[in-house]
Amino acid sequence: MHDFPEGRPPKVHEHDGKPPQAFAVYRNGRMVLLYTYESNPADGWAYDEHDNPQDIIDAALSFGVNLFVYVFTYP
Repeated sequence: MHDFPEGRPPKVHEHDGKPPQAFAVYRNGRMVLLYTYESNPADGWAYDEHDNPQDIIDAALSFGVNLFVYVFTYP
């Protein structure tokens, strides 16, 4: 798992100066939906569509890895 010291998703693009946030819906104690606001990690993965600096790409990929680890390892 990758640490995000501020506890927020990575800020991939500047939208309107607000900090990135993540909101989740839980069912029976398990996260079933994650919504990111003021962040779009998938844009950090789109190498051919966006010209992101390497640190943004790395943060977006790390965030995605965390999601996959959660999905496949948490009951």
